[in-house]
Amino acid sequence: MIDDGTGLFTIGELARATGLTVRTIRYWSDEGVLTPVTRSAGGYRLYDAESAARLELIRTLRELGLGLADVRRVLAGERTVAEVAAAHVSALDAQIRSLKVTRAVLSSVARRGSSAEEMTLMNKLARLSAAERRRILEEFVDEMFHGLDTADPVIRERMRATAVDLPEEPTPEQVDAWVELAELLQDPEFRAQMRQVAEFNAADRGPEVPAGASLWFARRLVLAAAQARARGVAPGSPEAAQVLRGVLGDADPAEVLARLTAPSNHQVARYRELLVTVKGQAPEAAHREEFAWVVAALEARTGS
Repeated sequence: MIDDGTGLFTIGELARATGLTVRTIRYWSDEGVLTPVTRSAGGYRLYDAESAARLELIRTLRELGLGLADVRRVLAGERTVAEVAAAHVSALDAQIRSLKVTRAVLSSVARRGSSAEEMTLMNKLARLSAAERRRILEEFVDEMFHGLDTADPVIRERMRATAVDLPEEPTPEQVDAWVELAELLQDPEFRAQMRQVAEFNAADRGPEVPAGASLWFARRLVLAAAQARARGVAPGSPEAAQVLRGVLGDADPAEVLARLTAPSNHQVARYRELLVTVKGQAPEAAHREEFAWVVAALEARTGS
């Protein structure tokens, strides 16, 4: 405090009192967030005790990462500290999510030994917004079922409603899975194969078949295979043949086998695996082992 009885501080004295540098205080003054009370006869800026308190608030807000524009609004009474803090929390959350995605992409690049081109693609696909991921999936499903009015509507809607969002803190494996899934969904060959699967589904459904029957059949097949495997039933055993009859009924085993071993079905299996990985589920959720058991049992039954 200058010794003239005014109770005012020079910038140097304010700096010593607060531990801030003269340069910082002068900069904040120049930016209009710390206005001097008056000036000395020599033209030096002078501040009072209220200025010192204001300076502490400015320092706190800046240490919390707020920009000078937000600091100025708070000090002018245009926004409350709580409002600015809430907005800043949202911005920090977005930044943290972005950093987590960056970390996962870099970890994946390091593990895979990716080239610069692969890294660029991975980063681009990993940073797609939820709306952009949704658009990719919906375009794929629309093309897959276009014009197939008899296809099972439950399967179509289930596929459209499938969540393909990366979690807030993705693992490198989830980034890998999403990148492969995004490429797969946009691959013309895969789309053609999945279109063939949809056409098979539409051809199988008569007017009397209830919606969801295809999904119900697949679940029964997986459940029967899982239970048989849990009991140690060998695919080539008479008990396995009985399990198949219980699920397939009058269906031709050779035709079912042809469907399950078609190239398109392998792609469907990979599609399921990628989805469960992106969702953070265990690989078992794709049911590859159950379908493999069914294929082996069908091969034994048909003599393939």
